[in-house]
Amino acid sequence: MISTSLELRQAFLDYFVERGHTGVPSAPLIPQADPTLLFTNAGMNQFKSIFLGEDTRPYTRAVSIQKCMRAGGKHNDLENVGFTRRHHTFFEMLGNFSFGDYFKKDAIAFGWEFLTKVAELPADRLWVTVFRDDQEAYDLWHNTIGVSESRLARLDEKDNFWQMGDTGPCGPCSEILIDQGEAFGCGRSTCAVGCDCDRYLEIWNLVFMQFDRDSTGTLNPLPKPSIDTGMGLERLAAVTQGVSSNYDSDVFRPLLESIAKSTNQEYGKTSAADRSMRVIADHVRAMTFLITDGILPSNEGRGYVLRRIMRRAARHGRLLGLEREFLFELIPTVVTHMGPMYPELRQMADTVVEVVQGEEGRFIGTLEQASPLLNQILQETKQQGKTEVSGDAVFKLYDTYGFPLDLVEDAAKEEGLALDHAGYQHALEEQRERARKTAKFAQTTSRAEVVKAIESFPVTQFVGYAQQQAQGTLLAMVKDEHLVTESHQGEEVEFLLDTTPFYPEGGGQVGDHGILVGPSARIRIQDTTKLARGWFLHKGQVTEGSVQTGDHLTATVNSGLRADAARNHTATHLMHAALREILGPHVKQHGSLVAPNRLRFDFSHFRGLGSRHLEDIENLVNEQIRRNTLVNSEEMGIQDALSRGALAFFGDKYGDQVRVVEIGEFSKELCGGTHCQHTGDVGLFRLISEGGVAAGVRRIEALTGEGALHYEQKRDNEWRELAGLLKSSPQEVLEKTKKLLLTLKDTERALELAKQKALDQQGAGQEAAIREINGLPVLVQRVDGLSPQELRTFSDKLRNKVATGILVLGSVLDGKVSLLVIVGKDRTKQLPAGQVVKHLAQLVGGSGGGRPDMAQAGGNQPENLDSALEQVYEFVATQLGS
Repeated sequence: MISTSLELRQAFLDYFVERGHTGVPSAPLIPQADPTLLFTNAGMNQFKSIFLGEDTRPYTRAVSIQKCMRAGGKHNDLENVGFTRRHHTFFEMLGNFSFGDYFKKDAIAFGWEFLTKVAELPADRLWVTVFRDDQEAYDLWHNTIGVSESRLARLDEKDNFWQMGDTGPCGPCSEILIDQGEAFGCGRSTCAVGCDCDRYLEIWNLVFMQFDRDSTGTLNPLPKPSIDTGMGLERLAAVTQGVSSNYDSDVFRPLLESIAKSTNQEYGKTSAADRSMRVIADHVRAMTFLITDGILPSNEGRGYVLRRIMRRAARHGRLLGLEREFLFELIPTVVTHMGPMYPELRQMADTVVEVVQGEEGRFIGTLEQASPLLNQILQETKQQGKTEVSGDAVFKLYDTYGFPLDLVEDAAKEEGLALDHAGYQHALEEQRERARKTAKFAQTTSRAEVVKAIESFPVTQFVGYAQQQAQGTLLAMVKDEHLVTESHQGEEVEFLLDTTPFYPEGGGQVGDHGILVGPSARIRIQDTTKLARGWFLHKGQVTEGSVQTGDHLTATVNSGLRADAARNHTATHLMHAALREILGPHVKQHGSLVAPNRLRFDFSHFRGLGSRHLEDIENLVNEQIRRNTLVNSEEMGIQDALSRGALAFFGDKYGDQVRVVEIGEFSKELCGGTHCQHTGDVGLFRLISEGGVAAGVRRIEALTGEGALHYEQKRDNEWRELAGLLKSSPQEVLEKTKKLLLTLKDTERALELAKQKALDQQGAGQEAAIREINGLPVLVQRVDGLSPQELRTFSDKLRNKVATGILVLGSVLDGKVSLLVIVGKDRTKQLPAGQVVKHLAQLVGGSGGGRPDMAQAGGNQPENLDSALEQVYEFVATQLGS
């Protein structure tokens, strides 16, 4: 008898392997063969190209356990998680597949036998649905399997007909359900198969892919009908283990126990706490698998879905009383429980913990600021008898604190409230309009007029991959966004040729430079760009003679600059592959610059790279350069390229035909740029900088070839010059510098001690300087030479002298004024520190603010500091008098 989910997984695989199926590992959650899909959300995703007839495999029967995500995009269960027994973001889908092999008879027989004989579900509680017109399936279930007609239901196209898209493979499907009993039902007299309640629970969906729907809607029989089935592991585990909820099965129990320990809560005690614990359990599994498969939290695409999941889990932790980071503590439970089936979890465990802890820590800061205000908004809405939270209030939460809309909606839902989405959108649009009015944009042209002017000309034929010189006819010239028919010496014009070897700017690579030579003209080309639909414009200056449309020109690329750009582009591919190998599959290109003199590469990563990582990346790239591997490029169909493992990313736009650049087994990317013939042509690769450009995005700059050599020579010269300044040999520079720094540190420490001693003397005996104004002790002092931080430190020596009053300090350092105001806590309502410091800041040409008990300001008019400090007494007296 099967008693655990681990046994259930193995039993499913064994059953189908014994019946001629090939076991296929789970594909990643990032669909490798379908960049239009946000996440892998079904077992059939990795076999899509086979069903479409675009690919073949060495097997016609397959079985898999596919990790899936349904959060974001068309299939999105995120909002239901925690509120139901069976919704999840991450889940495992058990599936068996036939690619033109067996069909309905065997698929139905396999499904029934596995559930009744292997999983040992009671046959008399199983129900079956078929498509209303699928008599063949109905007869197989009734006559061959023996399911009584009382437990067979015909449903319409909405429930029992599957299609991949508006056209293409499709077919009827048949679902196997289990009757869980009246206790799980809705209680309505009409409750039956197809009801939304949990009584009749779908276990397994069998899709009979037998038609090809054409553009007219006609269903044409497929020559080789196929089978695609899907069954949720979590749901089947709950049924086989006899529990009422997926969360009560052993799939979730270990994680819920860990959550209970972290939160000091007991699952099953209160519905609100249980809901939060279910959300956390589901979301921790999801974030663990998403990060393992290379996704990092961000503000777009898959990364944004991950961020939403992480923040939603963190907020539910707060609802359970946790105000610290805790999600990262739960990752080891997921790894321990799921690692035997997914060994990649163990390999990425440390990275997952680090990413989760960092993201949660940042979000806790947001929660601490925004949660009290959110709770106040919700309570005021209920007290006013309203059922909808003001869209304007919700927008202020988002605009001021970055509090996500979906989390506000969650919180409102828990209080039985809805959101005023229309009001929110209105406030959002008003802000955007204000931004549009105040922003000053650089004036750039869309070139729509140019495109309109040249649209009658054929698109440019590019021959630059194979040659760097070609003959072309001058079709048009553009000057000041208008077409001209003739250009003369000294004029700067853009030239449109019918054929060119010049590579246009694109894919991060800059456009080619070179020359055009005609019957009576010579033109220096300084850039090449590409307009929509494929027209290449060569921007340059006529250096000799004149040129007319219709002239035959010889176009010659600057081969030296092209070769340098090719070196940097090939090195970029090598570096991208090295980053993914060393840092992990989450590394994704966010932008690049490939110029003849340098390369720049932006990529996703959650922390700065240490010297060890930088050294490993540089060494790995140079190792690939020394191997002198052939750089091969080939044009092919997009699906063929993706199935071969070429890198593609969700949201990127690709045509039906793409160019794949392959460097042995090390790198394979979709790329239209120019490259070296062999990696050895790169010569040398040298990293020169690494840093952050945005949250979760790093930037590397590097040099290759002669540029890298000159960089090293310059560093050697600087090192020798430094040795001369230190009066040492180059070999002794490091050691002598360390000694000098130690001496400098000792000197700075002595100066600091002397400074503190002088401050102590200034702070002593200040009681005589304290004045009382309307019973309030006031101490004002100027202490020059102190930074804002040092001013705060100095205040610690004086604040006890006026603990129930006000302390005002002023200092000038490097021509800048610093002000500090401290007010006793029992006087803050009467005289807030921020109010005092703002008044003083105006007098010294600055601004400031802070808490009611302590505030700081700065200014740029040190000559006014004395008079400003003298006015403190008058200002305090005025405020207390009012």
